[in-house]
Amino acid sequence: MDRFLIVTNDGKDTDHSVTAKVKSLLTEAGKTCILCQKDEKKNIIRESIPEDLDCAVVIGGDGSLIEVARLLWKRDVPVLGINMGTVGYLTEVEVSHIDQAIRQIAAGDYEVEDRMMLEGSFEGQKEDVALNDIVVCRKGELRVIHFRLYVNGALLNSYEADGIIISTPTGSTAYNLSAGGPIVEPTASLIVITPICSHALNTSSIVLSPEDEIVVEIGRGRDNAEQEVIVSFDGADTRVLRTGERVEIRRAKASTKFIKLSKVSFLETLRRKMKGN
Repeated sequence: MDRFLIVTNDGKDTDHSVTAKVKSLLTEAGKTCILCQKDEKKNIIRESIPEDLDCAVVIGGDGSLIEVARLLWKRDVPVLGINMGTVGYLTEVEVSHIDQAIRQIAAGDYEVEDRMMLEGSFEGQKEDVALNDIVVCRKGELRVIHFRLYVNGALLNSYEADGIIISTPTGSTAYNLSAGGPIVEPTASLIVITPICSHALNTSSIVLSPEDEIVVEIGRGRDNAEQEVIVSFDGADTRVLRTGERVEIRRAKASTKFIKLSKVSFLETLRRKMKGN
């Protein structure tokens, strides 16, 4: 790998000292570095990202890493996260280990992990992707949402709940975990469905094949009222759906690639990250 895009969360690396260190170490190793351009609102300017990249280094937390992964999902560019957030399940490198990480990359001492993504569409129109999850939840006031869940064209269940999470293995340690869903080894290939505060005795998660196609259809609320919900992709891009409308969810055609430097297992990392939480 020779050409690196460096993406910085300006709210985390406020003085850009970590960014400067990463750039300096990569340059000393003979690599080319491009600093990601942002607009006045600190949003990444998508058009400024070069086509010929070998790796993206993200300085921030899990949210920053997910943002970049979604931007690059069709580019087949591996991503390395440097953790300046809190828990940091996805970010590979702690700030104190940057020197060692760059030495490993320069020496080619790393692996590339493949992480599946989800793709959502609306009546065959407007597709979006998620690395962690696609969430359907209530919009506005507190109230129960009525919706139906179909898998491969067959009705699986009808729910009355605050919403539903459709998660990848990578996203199993995010909202899915908080809602009581199972933790999944992140390189696995499967889809986890977890209801949010379901108004039923059976609130278990459902684990599906990665090849299954899921449809969430919005039903009518109490007294036959029309409902409005929000569909969010990794907690970012959102769309409003109303009664009778659907979101269709399936495995995305492309995936995200993470640079893996540590030999520590996922379970060991999980135990360490969750200690005391």
